[in-house]
Amino acid sequence: MTSAHPVLTALPVTRRAVLNSLKRRGEASAEDLAQSLEMTVSGARQQLTAMARDGLVTFREERGRPGRPRFFYRLTPAADALYPRMYAELTNKLLEYVEDADPELVEQVFSRRRRRRIENGRTRLAGLGFEKKVAELAAFLDEDGYLADCVAQEDGSWLVREHNCAIFGVALKYGSACGSEIEFIRAVLPEADIDRISHMVAGAHNCSYLIRPKAIRPKVGRPSET
Repeated sequence: MTSAHPVLTALPVTRRAVLNSLKRRGEASAEDLAQSLEMTVSGARQQLTAMARDGLVTFREERGRPGRPRFFYRLTPAADALYPRMYAELTNKLLEYVEDADPELVEQVFSRRRRRRIENGRTRLAGLGFEKKVAELAAFLDEDGYLADCVAQEDGSWLVREHNCAIFGVALKYGSACGSEIEFIRAVLPEADIDRISHMVAGAHNCSYLIRPKAIRPKVGRPSET
């Protein structure tokens, strides 16, 4: 289950499902949403029209082929703000106070958070097979507010994707926050090679990590996200 902002949780189930799907995809047409959410296209359009009126989604029009134009929807900043950010402004201000008192303490704070998450993560993954470990890792990240999922790749590797960054505002200012994230994943999956292949701080739509059992050699080409 995804940890969500209280306002997001209060939304109707169908509307929340549409928002989550757009958050994961970046953008999608009514047809795409209808297929992924197992609803009618007209039902998806009704939801999107209402959400556009409420300022939760916006859209772009795509022409260039015969027939009616297609509309592709994405979240507005107001909708994106419904997803947890762990009170970035307050957190950054507190970290500034800590940094003013002792710059080394900031690194110690991130280090302590990383150690605690590693302990909890290792407990969660203990005794599981590799595939179940990856799935449990994605569930762990999802519960932390990262709207995470995992996708199996044809070569036996996995792609773990974080569609929301619960600490985005902090990560923009303190690189240690992002460093802690990949160190956490590497620590709880020591039997795998971990590479971050997309990064929200660098402008990507999500943060994604390619996870390969160490017996697998990487193939040339970009992993599939579907």
